[in-house]
This record gives sequence, C-alpha cells and structure tokens, in this order.
Amino acid sequence: MGYLSGLFRWRKVVSKEYQSFDDYPVCTDENLWTEYTSRYAVFKIWSPVAEEVRLNIYDRGHGDDLTESFLLDQKENGLWKIKLRGDYKGIYYTFSVKYKGRFLDETPGIYATAVGVNGHRAMIIDLEDTNPEGWHNQSRPKLNSFNDIVLYELHVRDMTIDPKSGSSFPGKYIGLIETGTKNKEGHCTGIDHIKALGVTHVHLLPVFDYFMVDEAALHNPQFNWGYDPHNYNTPEGSYSTDPFNAEVRIKEFKQMVMGFHKNGIRVIMDVVFNHTYLTENSLFNREVPGYYYRQAKDGGWSNASGCGNETASERAMMRKYIIESCKFWATEYKIDGFRFDLMGVHDIETLNLLSEELKKIDPTIFVYGEGWTGGSSPLPEALRAMKANTLKLTDIAAFSDDMRDGVKGNVFDNKSTGFVSGAKGLEETIKFGVVGSTYHPGIDYKKCKYSKKHWAPKPSQAIGYVSCHDNNTLYDKLIISRPDAPLADIRKMHRLANAIVLTSQSVPFLHAGVEMMRTKYGEHNTYNLPDDINRIEWNWKTQNHDIFDYYRALIALRKNHPAFRMPTSEMMGEKLRFFHLNDGGAVAYQVSENANGDPWKNIIVVYNANPKSLHFALPEGVWRVAVKDAWIVPEGIEDVSGNISVPPISMMVLFQ
Repeated sequence: MGYLSGLFRWRKVVSKEYQSFDDYPVCTDENLWTEYTSRYAVFKIWSPVAEEVRLNIYDRGHGDDLTESFLLDQKENGLWKIKLRGDYKGIYYTFSVKYKGRFLDETPGIYATAVGVNGHRAMIIDLEDTNPEGWHNQSRPKLNSFNDIVLYELHVRDMTIDPKSGSSFPGKYIGLIETGTKNKEGHCTGIDHIKALGVTHVHLLPVFDYFMVDEAALHNPQFNWGYDPHNYNTPEGSYSTDPFNAEVRIKEFKQMVMGFHKNGIRVIMDVVFNHTYLTENSLFNREVPGYYYRQAKDGGWSNASGCGNETASERAMMRKYIIESCKFWATEYKIDGFRFDLMGVHDIETLNLLSEELKKIDPTIFVYGEGWTGGSSPLPEALRAMKANTLKLTDIAAFSDDMRDGVKGNVFDNKSTGFVSGAKGLEETIKFGVVGSTYHPGIDYKKCKYSKKHWAPKPSQAIGYVSCHDNNTLYDKLIISRPDAPLADIRKMHRLANAIVLTSQSVPFLHAGVEMMRTKYGEHNTYNLPDDINRIEWNWKTQNHDIFDYYRALIALRKNHPAFRMPTSEMMGEKLRFFHLNDGGAVAYQVSENANGDPWKNIIVVYNANPKSLHFALPEGVWRVAVKDAWIVPEGIEDVSGNISVPPISMMVLFQ
C-alpha cells in the first residue's frame, strides 16, 4: 500500500477525557509486542488518550527515507492496532501519537526489540535469525541455591578496553568472552580471569539501549555507566561491532551470554526501570503523556530517582511493562537474574509478581536491588521495595549498606572509617553482616550502625558488599580515609574487608577489579569519565597478584564449605555462635556440628582489625589453621590449641 492511500484511509476515532490516570482503560492481557511472520506484521500501541496513531515505515534506521505511513485502528481499552500484509522483515518503523491536536515526536515503541543506530527507529526482525549456532542447546550453568551465588559486577567496556588486556574486541560484548587473552606478563585477562577467580555470576552494568553514548560516532571514545535508559528491550549498540545493523547487537549479546554460560558463569542484567533519561520527551511520554510517571503534589514530576522523574510501577500498564520486559530478557536472551537500580522506587506488589513470573521460567533466576530511593516519593513507604521492607519481598534480595559502611566507612564521607580501617564500636554491625542481616540472638541490634532490627528473612535476601561502581573503589576509600596508614596496612585492610564479605552468610558481591586493588584515582562518580579512569588496568594483576590469589582462594573456600552458606536464620541460630571478646576491633564466631552438611565439624572465624595481634583463647581441643594472615591453605597450615595470636588486620580461620 502506498503512502497516500495508507495514511488517509478514514478512521472513526473515539476520544474521552479522564479524571485521573487510574481511570485510564488498560489492556493488561493484550500482547503489545510487534508480531512478525513472512506473510504479515502486526503493530500495536497502547494510548487511551491518542486522537490518532500513525505508523511510519523507513528503509533504514536513520536518515530521511520515509517510504509509507498508515493510520492504526482504534480498538478497545486504549489499544491501537494495524495488520500489514506482506513480508516486512528488515524494515524500520516508528509510531506517531496525536495528542491534543498535535503529533508528538516519533517513538520506536516502548516494546521495540530491535532498533537502528541510537535507538530512534524500531526494526522488524525474526529473532530466530539472531541466534548463534547451538543457542537452543545450551543451558544455564547449574545453581543449587541462591546461597551458592558469588556476584561480580562489571562494565562491558571496562573489562577489555585497556590495550594490556590483549583483547581483539576491546569494549565489546564479544570481547568479554574471548578466551586466551593475557597481559604482557602472561597473566590471564578477560573471561579467563573471571573464571579463574571462581565467581558464579557476572553482573553487567546496564546493557539495554541507553541514551548518552552516540552510537554513530564511536570513533570518538565515549563512556557511560548506562543508567540513562532509552529502549529497555534491545541491547546497547555501542558494545556491538556494528551499531547501524540492528541484528548485530542482538546476535553478539547472545554470543556473550552463551560464552559465559559455556564457562560456567551466569549473567545478571542491571535494570533501571525507576527513571528514564528523558522526561517530557521520553518514549513513555510520546505514547501516553504522564501515565508512566508519578506526579508531585504540585502536578510536576516526582523525583525519587534523583534523575528528574520516577516511574509509577504500581500503575497497571507500567507494572505489565516491567514484568514483561524482564520475562523477555530471561527467555529470549537467557538472562539469569536482574539487579534493580533504586529498587525502593518500585512497589512491593510489582516486584513480588515479577518474582513469581520469573520462577515459572526458571526458579534459579535471581532478583536483587538497591533497597533505597534517591529522593522522596508519593508512594507510601510501607508499599516501597525498600531494604526495611525486604521481609515483605518474595526471594528478592537487597544490598546491605549496613555491611558496606560498617566495614570501610560511610561512602558519602571521605574521612569516615570502618571496622577494617580503625573505627571503633562497629562489632555488632559486623556480626549483623555475618548473619546476612537476619535475626540472630547473639547480636545487640541497638548497637548496629544503621538498622536497629533485622530486615532479611533469610541470608540469601541480603547482598553483602563493601564496594561497587558507585562511590570510591575499596582501595581508594581506604587510601583517602586513612592517609596516615602505610601501604602494607592498606593491603591488609583491603584483604580483610572482602574476607568478611566472603565468610558471611549473605550473598557476596565483588566490584570488578577489587581482586587487583582497583583504583579510579580518587574519583567517586565516574559515570561519564574517560576510559583511563574507569578501565581495568591489567598491569594491576601483575602488581597485586598476591591479592588476586587471596581472593581466589577465599572464593574457593566459601564454595567448598557450605557452613558459610546456611539457608535459614533458624539454622544459623542453632549452628553459629559469637564469642564474647574483651578487645574492641575484633569479631569471632564458631560454626558447629557440620553445619549445613559441611565436611568440617567445627569452624572458628576471627576478624582482627586492630594494628596489633589479638590474643584469642580457643575452645578445648586441637584446631587446624586454614587461613592466617595472607595465607589460605585449606588442608591446614598448622595445628594449634589453647591461646593463640591472630595477626594484625587479618582474618584467621580454624577448623576441626
């Protein structure tokens, strides 16, 4: 059908004024994804306030090449729809919504699954064509329990953009899974490094199509974390080898997932549904102005994200969108989990419904997020997916800022120190971290740093960590907060910080490069800073190989000993007891009776954050030392009994 005949066919349009967004008719059971077969394509959009909706057809993903336009038919409950006969594979398209007498800017449609350069136009695609060879035969790496997870947060570009990484595809999806890469000293880099470290999941900073990197100008180095959402259901093009070809980014993303899976590593997506980069002219607002966002009392945009707007997850069509988007990534791309940015902006009911739906796909898909907001919200606190409301969430975990700041100091105060860097009075906070933010009778919660009661129903619903992409790296935080400390002590603090994380019952989370003492040269907010600040510099691995070896051995220790991965607070209450120590700056506990089926009958863990040795009286019997200072020898370093000396700023692990 030609342009004129398609555009000017007569349509009867029924318009209506609504008193509030709650009055909008919804079509929560409708399939709003574009449908394609070789015989026809079906295009749909939900917009109950639209006066007309136009479909624009293009030959390319960019440029002035409009070939046809069609008016969609108005259906019930705000649905607009058109079925075009013929094979439209490979064509690009947009929608134009007429609202209050004028057409809003074109949108690829919020359900677009393939887009051209910079995500301005959607593309009709047969997703089956994008599957790498063997795609349907591969499966997710085995995972018995969420308690078995070890998370590793990385940015696609950071990992391979350093020339010393040896990557053939620096900064790209397929560069992440390239095997055999080494730095100039011969130490493995990239996926071989990640595999050797022993983590179970990589957590990728946002990899959906985001706004602030110009995909058409990648000859100019550009960097962004990706927390500026544009198209939620298609991969970011700057990490592909050809952002102009919509199929390439999809296929290479799948190759990346498949490569990690083949190496026994699962893949987590960082999702940012709490806000969009654009507000007035966002893709949501180009379809249904105002509906997908919360409004403040004055009628303006509410801003719990701190980024200019916040989405309204509790509204039926936004709830549908979040759930269906995650289901799409879990099925089409075999994604193994989702980390929610500013999860506290979302409502509890939506996330619980999401958890329920994802379990139907695979019960081992893991969901977690930041249990806080970036500002105030009109959504009542009791309904928010906040850390304090984790008890109301179903198998969804929240980050423990209690552990983070208790171990190393407040992330927003450069001078603030934590347990490992010399602060006093944080012993109960460390103990709270050990039990995964659950209830334990051996903790005085009134003395904890932030939370004055437990907030996790089970340890797998707490994420234990001390550093992430936000704020200073662990190394930088220690250097900045303790400028008086010699480097040798900084290295000890660095080891002890994640020794606490990896021997605690919560799900451990590591910031990529921390195992090499990563620095961002004192910069705390590097979301758009150059590669030379953000990248992993692979000479660090040579310089700090002892740190890498320590982290790797700690992960192996955790994986080999289920006593560090107890599934319930009840089991911890029975099997784990804390010692009463007279010395400040130290925490010790014992896990007994082959807890959780551990081959070791009894285990003692001592954290000594003091700059001098700690004298510790062992329970009766002979104990074998598995971890002492910088040494980890699972078979045992030495046998001891009676009173022992725990080295300064270190962890000791003993067993019977």
